[in-house]
Amino acid sequence: MIVSPSLLAADFTCLNKEIDMINHSEADWLHLDIMDGVFVPNISFGFSVLDAIAPICTKPLDVHLMIVEPEKFTNRLAKLGASIMNVHYEACTHLHRVIQQIHDAGMKAAVTLNPSTPVCVLEDIIKDVDMVLLMTVNPGFGGQQFIEHSLDKVRMLKEMIERTGSHALIEVDGGVNARTAPLLAQAGVDVMVAGSYVFGAENPEERIKELKNLTV
Repeated sequence: MIVSPSLLAADFTCLNKEIDMINHSEADWLHLDIMDGVFVPNISFGFSVLDAIAPICTKPLDVHLMIVEPEKFTNRLAKLGASIMNVHYEACTHLHRVIQQIHDAGMKAAVTLNPSTPVCVLEDIIKDVDMVLLMTVNPGFGGQQFIEHSLDKVRMLKEMIERTGSHALIEVDGGVNARTAPLLAQAGVDVMVAGSYVFGAENPEERIKELKNLTV
């Protein structure tokens, strides 16, 4: 299992320490949630924080843009060294063009679906994306309760990927914990984003290791 801890749940009074923990852990990526208070009803952090993190984080940056017009920041993200640029289907009128822009900038392209958006909307572009992120809570806030229907969405997306010959990974974000993580793994998830479940643990590195070792 690929594990991408979400910095949103970290202690921002000691980010150096939190990033150091991630660097020494078995985490594969670092998930960064950028919110604008428009696309989602909250504001998280922006490029000043990303610019500070990028030089000291040794893990690939998995950047999730919960913002309107995310394509405006493609080159900026590429310049700071992001590995994955994740945009919402609901925020991109010309999604295929945005995916091309992300690839042209040298990053992997991921597309996120809100809980109310069906996976069938990706039928025409599933072979063009490197990853699909399914929100398993409503975006904008951490610590929400897992939406059980998400397991069915994972299975439907997995079927689409296999049927079309796509190589896209399936990522989930929201409500990942000791109960839901094994269920998500069994449904076909490749990447788990975990915020409070990791950073709120007494031993975050051990919690990351547990997720990493999940098997179907």
